Amino acid sequence: MSVGSVSRIEAILKIKGKSDLKFELKRHLAPKTVGSLARSIPLDGNAHMMGNSFAYMETQLNTGGEKLRTQFKKGDVAFMAANGSICFFLNDFESTKSMTLIGKITSNIDALNDLKPGDIFSIIQAG
Repeated sequence: MSVGSVSRIEAILKIKGKSDLKFELKRHLAPKTVGSLARSIPLDGNAHMMGNSFAYMETQLNTGGEKLRTQFKKGDVAFMAANGSICFFLNDFESTKSMTLIGKITSNIDALNDLKPGDIFSIIQAG
């Protein structure tokens, strides 16, 4: 993992055959969840959209909720423990399910607006 500091882990979300987004995982937001996710990278999965609010991919991660919340801002990255999904928010959103905030998208967020059924997400380390 490329580490910008003790607290930040830089990663890339690749939309296969289309584009890349950079994002940071922030340990201080959810130390156990971010640690588990960082050890699991690289990850691949189908891209899904929840309306125009957020894109997500399901993972095999089985970690409980940590510092749960229901309100998210554009660019936030969250983990939904209920189904092991990593969520990337395109707009401000208030969820009915509690999720764990784990990071922030740092570049190219608009690439998520072009997702189509069948697109594949890959999460890899930056650098």
